[in-house]
Amino acid sequence: MRKIVYSLLIIGSITFAGCTLPQMIKVAKNQSVQTKPEPLEVHKDTVNFDLSGNLPAKLLKKGTSYTLNTFYKYGENEIALTPIVFKAEDYPNNGTEQIAVTKAFSFPYKDAFVKTNGTVEIQGVAAKGTKTLALPKKGEPRPVIGTGIIATSKLVQKSYYAAFAEHGYNNQEELVPVVIPDFNFERGKSVLRKSEISADKGKQLDAFIAAKNITRTVTITGTHSPEGLERINSKLSEERAAVIEKFYRDEMKKYDYQGVAADIKFILKPIVDDWNGFKTALAAYEGISADEKSEYLNAINNGGTFEDQENALKKLKTYNKVFKDVYPGLRSAKTEILTVKAKKTDAEISVLAKQITKGEAKADTLTFEELMYSATLTPSLDEKAAIYEAATKKGSNWAANNNLGATYLQMIIENPAKASELTDKAAAQLDIAAKLKGAPEVFANLASIALLQGNPYKSYSYAAKALNGASNDVKRGVSGVKGADEIYMAKYSDAVSSTSSSIDTDVNLFNKGLAQLLNKDNSNAGPSFAEATKKNANFALAYYGAAIAAARTGSGDGVVSNLTSAVKLDPALKEKAFIQHSLAYFISSVAFRNALK
Repeated sequence: MRKIVYSLLIIGSITFAGCTLPQMIKVAKNQSVQTKPEPLEVHKDTVNFDLSGNLPAKLLKKGTSYTLNTFYKYGENEIALTPIVFKAEDYPNNGTEQIAVTKAFSFPYKDAFVKTNGTVEIQGVAAKGTKTLALPKKGEPRPVIGTGIIATSKLVQKSYYAAFAEHGYNNQEELVPVVIPDFNFERGKSVLRKSEISADKGKQLDAFIAAKNITRTVTITGTHSPEGLERINSKLSEERAAVIEKFYRDEMKKYDYQGVAADIKFILKPIVDDWNGFKTALAAYEGISADEKSEYLNAINNGGTFEDQENALKKLKTYNKVFKDVYPGLRSAKTEILTVKAKKTDAEISVLAKQITKGEAKADTLTFEELMYSATLTPSLDEKAAIYEAATKKGSNWAANNNLGATYLQMIIENPAKASELTDKAAAQLDIAAKLKGAPEVFANLASIALLQGNPYKSYSYAAKALNGASNDVKRGVSGVKGADEIYMAKYSDAVSSTSSSIDTDVNLFNKGLAQLLNKDNSNAGPSFAEATKKNANFALAYYGAAIAAARTGSGDGVVSNLTSAVKLDPALKEKAFIQHSLAYFISSVAFRNALK
């Protein structure tokens, strides 16, 4: 009897399960779920989306569960995402209430995703005990609740900038002051005595003139002492300056000055009734005390005419001593010469630099600054690299290592095929430079190297450091690198700001337009892409970006014209256009399809 009852229970249980699961599947057909965003989008190498909606009331029976399986399907492949399990005991009110569905999903982006139109699909599985029933059944197509993937962010172009440190050499004309000791005159006279000419000061001036130094100006300041005999001759100071000019010109004739050397401007500055020279001489004079010096200054500063002041000095007890010791030095002419600093010509520097790099001249033939400057005189990156390498051997100077690394980087920028050969070499030099000095130029170059190596986060860190204290040129250059980093990092608003402040290269202008697209600023994205095509008429991707911007602003003509240009330059963009969700609205138009022919 017991066996019969037990058997009936088993049969009843199986029958109940057999009825329950089909009933659940029937109810489940009224489920409503969707994805957001729609279509899916990729940012920072990851696809993130939310699944939301409702499961119908009366879905879950006692002792049952319902699993919602989600898949991303692309071509013949698919990714199974984490199942969402709903157990009856967790939803006691499902008999009268719907069950809210909320789930955040993410999965890594693959380049294969953009080769076909992907879909988000779901499958429901009702279960009781070990029994299950799927909706839809195995082999039947699963419901599509979303599409994907918009990979506009993956269009970002890497931006690089080679930052060179200043060479430190002044290649402009420099004037060097040469001061000849004062020529002194007898009281009340302006005759240049032979004793003055034969003295060291005269010999010094004669030697200077004989050397035919290229001189711009000769300023001769004539002065007089304050006493009446000197002062009443108002032309005495001027005559003393003039006699020195005559001596200088006579010497020039003697040494046969011609051409540039003879093109000298003489400036005569007669000083009349001025106490400054006396005050300076008095301050240096040690023959009287400080208090006695103060008496002279008080007399001068008390006002009145120059003659009144001079008469007041005569009344001082130390006047005769000062007159004897200080006054003679005020009866003089001071000669100040501005001569052009002797420098090697650019041609000489270039030749010597080449000889140094070839081992044909000693390293000290040029100064460090001259050698660094010589690298700017050649357009050849190979020659620049050789010069900067030679400069690194002239001691520990960060600028030499930085510029050698920057040269390698510039070689990569101009010929990307050299990246595998030169990236590590550039990084090695920049690491040395960074250890010597954390300069903005070094950090700017390291930012480019990090991006070359595929690490936008590290690149961003270096770029941020480079902006601290950088010159305007470096700021604009590294802002382009930083803008690309920020697109990779999905910091689109920041990327718009960075690229707007960057050098207006075709790549930076393209990234600016892309950042504006990703930041939902579609109206400004189009003009940025247009600027990029003006910089580089063969920039196919910029036309493609302009087509997307036109699509998002509803400009069919803009879509067609830009897409025509893009596909003409790069036929591979045809495939992208057909699966580009932003262009989907226009796919059916004849003009759109003609653009892709």
